[in-house]
Amino acid sequence: MSLTQSWRWYGPNDPVTLQDVKQAGATGIVSALHHIPHGAVWPLEEIQERKRIIEAAGLEWVVVESVPVHEAIKTRNADCEMYLENYRQSLRNLAAAGISTVCYNFMPVLDWTRTNLALEMWNGAKALYFDWADLAVFDLFILKRKGAELDYAEEVVQQAKERFASSSQQQLDDLSEIIRMGVPMEGFITLEHLTESIEIYKNIGHAGLRENLAYFLESIMDVCEETGIKMTIHPDDPPYPILGLPRIASNKEDLLYIMERVDRAPNGICFCTGSLGAGSHNNPVDILKAVGHRVYFAHLRNVKKDPTGNFYESDHLTGDVDMYGVMKELVAINKDREQPIPFRPDHGHQMLDDLHKVTNPGYSAIGRLRGLAELRGLEMGIEKSMSSR
Repeated sequence: MSLTQSWRWYGPNDPVTLQDVKQAGATGIVSALHHIPHGAVWPLEEIQERKRIIEAAGLEWVVVESVPVHEAIKTRNADCEMYLENYRQSLRNLAAAGISTVCYNFMPVLDWTRTNLALEMWNGAKALYFDWADLAVFDLFILKRKGAELDYAEEVVQQAKERFASSSQQQLDDLSEIIRMGVPMEGFITLEHLTESIEIYKNIGHAGLRENLAYFLESIMDVCEETGIKMTIHPDDPPYPILGLPRIASNKEDLLYIMERVDRAPNGICFCTGSLGAGSHNNPVDILKAVGHRVYFAHLRNVKKDPTGNFYESDHLTGDVDMYGVMKELVAINKDREQPIPFRPDHGHQMLDDLHKVTNPGYSAIGRLRGLAELRGLEMGIEKSMSSR
């Protein structure tokens, strides 16, 4: 039994169509109801309609990515219980429609952070990029977070001062917009709102956020067990504190803690090689060996880091992540599963005709097609070599 080759699709407004997905060779769709406000119940009728569209194209909706966890749950404020009940009902509705795997994250405020969405590669393709000095420019001189300079190495602070001094207002505005794109909310977050949110999490801290995640998981596990839903937490992206915000899913120890703290089968992992691989403290193959029994979904992408920790998203097989080792372990884990593990090519370079199109950052068609083709070949080679022994 092979892994399920899947593809993230943002719905009918996605510039990449379901026909494109089929031509790329994927059979599974990873999608969400992005038009439903965060925290609201996903109506069964809306879920069934999205499923109908996907199945009419000859594909299968295999993973929901994601049912967003409302900030009221992450901060456990006065509205937490209402949003928890909404979340439980959304899970019930998904299960009633026959969908059983849900990806989510518990990152405070920012779902992902990059500082450049179009870093030009040697071949003219464009990649997503994270640069510590650019983040410091935003943090120190645009957001002006109190005490921010203490979170960066001295040389990074110096670089940030020099870049800020030489940047135009347009360049600073563009940087600010790119970083705030990682905030998963309707509309565009203001700097004031971001500052307020950071202050809330400063008071919650690392230990408090861990407790809030445990409370969330404990609150939904009965429903998951009753309905057959598997929850998969996405690692922090990137896997270290950003803008003073705590991170609780950044390494092997974090993921093991999450699984052991709420030790119930539906509490699983979305194994993202790119998010984990962006941290020099992480060995993705080693982490997969430790948590693989609870991996129900995988994001496969690669990153290339420099000595200071800056990174860009590389071709799927040529970065710092040992993709062969990851795939070999995934194939071995998958052999013992009743249902195949879905994976998707996570992100891809903007390349060829897609350079002239408007695409979602990281989610152009051709770069992911290339990634899926490479990963498909890697899986096939590993499977054949294992079966011939």
